[in-house]
Amino acid sequence: MSSISATYQEDKEIQKKRWMILIVLNIFTFMSTLDGSIVNIALPELSKQLKLPMAQIEWVTTGYLMAICAAILFFGKLGDIVGKIRIFKIGTIVFVIGSMLCGFSLSLPALLASRVIQAIGASMTMANSQGIVTDIFPANERGKALGFIGTFVSLGSIAGPSLGGIMVSTLGWEYIFWVNIPIGVIAILLGWKVLPKDLTRTKSTIDVPGSLLFAIFIISLFAGLLLGQQLGYGDSLIVTSLIVAIVSFIAFLWTELRRKEPLLQLSLFKNPLFSLSILCGFLVFTANFCFNIIAPFYAQNMLNLSPFEAGFLLMLLPICMVVVAPISGALSDKIGSEFLTFAGLVVMVIAQFGLAELHEGSTVVLVGVWIAMLGIGSGLFQSPNNSLVMSKVPRTQLGSAGSVNSLVRNVGMVVGITTATTILFHVMSSEAGYRVTGLVPGRPELFISGMHVVFMTSASICFVAALLTGWRMISARSARVQTSERP
Repeated sequence: MSSISATYQEDKEIQKKRWMILIVLNIFTFMSTLDGSIVNIALPELSKQLKLPMAQIEWVTTGYLMAICAAILFFGKLGDIVGKIRIFKIGTIVFVIGSMLCGFSLSLPALLASRVIQAIGASMTMANSQGIVTDIFPANERGKALGFIGTFVSLGSIAGPSLGGIMVSTLGWEYIFWVNIPIGVIAILLGWKVLPKDLTRTKSTIDVPGSLLFAIFIISLFAGLLLGQQLGYGDSLIVTSLIVAIVSFIAFLWTELRRKEPLLQLSLFKNPLFSLSILCGFLVFTANFCFNIIAPFYAQNMLNLSPFEAGFLLMLLPICMVVVAPISGALSDKIGSEFLTFAGLVVMVIAQFGLAELHEGSTVVLVGVWIAMLGIGSGLFQSPNNSLVMSKVPRTQLGSAGSVNSLVRNVGMVVGITTATTILFHVMSSEAGYRVTGLVPGRPELFISGMHVVFMTSASICFVAALLTGWRMISARSARVQTSERP
């Protein structure tokens, strides 16, 4: 079923260029994840310009993430079949074209269509970058290399609001997309020079039924959840959409269990360490995107900061991650990943509870402290967790495993946005006495009340992840003790 003609680790020329290859991968990793969040800071401005409520304008963010989720497993499987590097290269070009079209879009439908094109390119790069790294780097450097990938994934997803705030204030919202063009072109040219030809492929076929069923599941699920905020979850259209999601997901699992060459290797989840690491990663990205969607509105509308000032405040999170995540990734190669992931989650729980105590009169310094702590905790967690995920996968399934990891991350982002906005609007509506789908002028206490509940929820999500990670750490230590005591 599979054949491997050679491995990258045996090629001396490739080994000499492996860190340059990592730079190319990280540039697109950063840009593709950045574009999942950079729009957030521009949402208030886009909402004013297009005269749309918050519940509708958030589709600019969620539409991009939905398209990535729907396509990413397909491109991960395709990368295993025709070559991970080939799919990555094509994805870089599609992503840059989509970015250019986004900046020229003059209406919401045009912008959403351009975001889908951009998302297709992003999913092609996301699905295969971790597999390429695991293929190229030797085991003793893999944690560090994946740590850098994890750093740029998290950095891109969290840095969006801060960088976007600066661009929106100084250049205009179009430039949050156009900035990708010169950087992307440089990365494409560099990539075509340093990226090697694919050596590792799997003889397989595309799972068309599985791909279609999974895309239907993702689109119907998140469309139902997001539209439910506007129409109400009792609406017949919303109920139908959610029923379609459930049926298509069951059909997807049934199909995958019976196909010889499935889109998703469900056998991957038989490894409890892989499954637990994937679950914890999902929970962390869900919690972080609760922060990501709420923080720009809090900074600009409650603290009365300009987009430029809000961007600098939110920049504290990615700065802390840039410092901490590479160190955490390198340490995971030496001392293991369990303790580092646990410590990171504990710090995140404390930070999220701190954010839940903020109010309209909170000082910028206090807000900055909690944001910085959230960045430190995320940096401690992400790199070791990615290393745990990818270290438990056969080489011929690296593309699939990388796409699963990226899928879970992006699903976490959408779930985080959906959870945060649903809770926010529900609390605001309850206190206002009527249905609310956006900020209410002259009633900041409504937003603050909703924000408190959102951050308490995200803190609880991180706490669950910390409990799971603590259990994993204790179990791993017990297993090592038992192994060492055997004669």
